Amino acid sequence: MSKATERKAQQPVVRHLFSRTVASTANESARDEIERRAYQIYLARGATDGHALEDWVQAEREIREIAVH
Repeated sequence: MSKATERKAQQPVVRHLFSRTVASTANESARDEIERRAYQIYLARGATDGHALEDWVQAEREIREIAVH
């Protein structure tokens, strides 16, 4: 095996910033809603990179606020 192939095989898998295993369908549904809303916020801001966490937190806040009412 060449060194280039060896290095490539050893590279870690990079996971999506917000990926995780969710046990219940309700949690998966809420996560999907948050993900969609975060994407809408990203687009509304002009699709500029560098604000993923802010968009996600804002989306979580909005979705949870709707769920409470």
